[in-house]
Amino acid sequence: MGDSDRARSGGRRHRAGARAVRSRDRSRRPRAGAPGAARGSVIRRLRILEPLGERDFALFWAGWTVSLVGDGFFLVAIAWQVYSLWNNPTSLALVGAAEMAPVIALVLVGGVVTDRFERRRVLIASSALRGVCVAALGMLSLSGTVQLWHIFVLAAIYGAGMAFQGPAAGAIIPDLVSARLLLQANSLSQVVRQLAMAFVGPAVGGLVVRGLGVGAAFLVDAASFAVAIVALTMLRPRLAAAQPRDGGSSMKRDIVEGFRFVRRHVWLWGTLAWSTAALFLVYGPFQVLLPFLVKNELGGDAGDLGLVFASGGLGALLLSVTIGQVGLPKWHITFMYATWGIACLQIAAYALTQAPWQAMVVSFIGEAFWAAGLLVWVTMMQRVVPSELLGRVKSLDWLISAGLIPASFAVTGPMAAWLGVKPVLFGAGIGASVLTLLFYFLPGMRDTELEGHPDRVVLSEPPPTEIPEIARTEPAEVR
Repeated sequence: MGDSDRARSGGRRHRAGARAVRSRDRSRRPRAGAPGAARGSVIRRLRILEPLGERDFALFWAGWTVSLVGDGFFLVAIAWQVYSLWNNPTSLALVGAAEMAPVIALVLVGGVVTDRFERRRVLIASSALRGVCVAALGMLSLSGTVQLWHIFVLAAIYGAGMAFQGPAAGAIIPDLVSARLLLQANSLSQVVRQLAMAFVGPAVGGLVVRGLGVGAAFLVDAASFAVAIVALTMLRPRLAAAQPRDGGSSMKRDIVEGFRFVRRHVWLWGTLAWSTAALFLVYGPFQVLLPFLVKNELGGDAGDLGLVFASGGLGALLLSVTIGQVGLPKWHITFMYATWGIACLQIAAYALTQAPWQAMVVSFIGEAFWAAGLLVWVTMMQRVVPSELLGRVKSLDWLISAGLIPASFAVTGPMAAWLGVKPVLFGAGIGASVLTLLFYFLPGMRDTELEGHPDRVVLSEPPPTEIPEIARTEPAEVR
């Protein structure tokens, strides 16, 4: 609803005394050129901040910010903990595989649960499970009794929580903001992800690991989950997106319904297929070989590794702010594949670095392009996929995208031992970039950006219809 619509609606509801209200508003309005007017003008120009005007999104965003800072601590701490127990790329690869295997096994169930139950409660439960795992890891590390098998078990339980958290976190955003603010909300979410998880978290987390030890960093992450849970409990309760049907439903039927929707859209199934292959090529090398490269070939320490991750976060943050402010181009699919094609080259560029600062520059550029493409992808899903199917489609996104990640972890260590760390990084990056170009030319991939096509979507423009806020929340008597 635009400003003029709200004014007309307000006039109908409060016709008596409207003149007095308008008179008082004029008397309070800052004079042109006054400091208050200048501040208000600046805020209005920052379109990316508009979603924070909606209470529930602001609460969710605040809790998520704290949790992501903790995740940044975890990113550095887990790599340093594992390599301190077994300084071999295979060790971290096995931990990654242990974490991703339950995600793949349970994520479709997580998508159905996300649509059948209130998404806020799904997030609370999954955050609690993951927080307990990280806290246990911190206590084991501080006591000096941690062993690799402890990490494998806790990583698997942590991954089970991720199987429910991923679809729920991706599907809840349209419940918290109006459709016209989705791009700004996603840009703001991307900004905080990069600022917290990929910039502040790793940078400070690396210093904590260096000064206080790995166990302390794990406990900070565990505390961040508690803050996120408190914020989630403060959100207004909402109805489940998929309401019960007369004929009943089953887990299998609900999952098949999500598959059928994806199959009808080339940009969906084509990009999911691309991500399966591309992530197989780059995910293991990035997660396993980059920390090994910094530690063993570039002569860096935990602080340097944190700064490499933080540099990528800064690049992604700056580009996300820019997109949130100026919007996306109408040729969004072309933009998405172009940025991802360039981002894949980041992995190859790491093989050419000779010092930690060079890896920081590569990370800054590469992660900015990953974030730009991801903004298109997330916003497209939220605009096109019906709310009652969004959890299941997001779960398919997780399943198909992550389907070969355990295999990526499994082969990265042996390939690096056979060919060397830098040749594997270089080959993976070049291969993924070529693959991106091939998938871009799939017939029908660019239908949503073609003039006159029935599936055309312009992400920088508001949708033709909006769901009223009252329809997104439970009736007062339920609350």
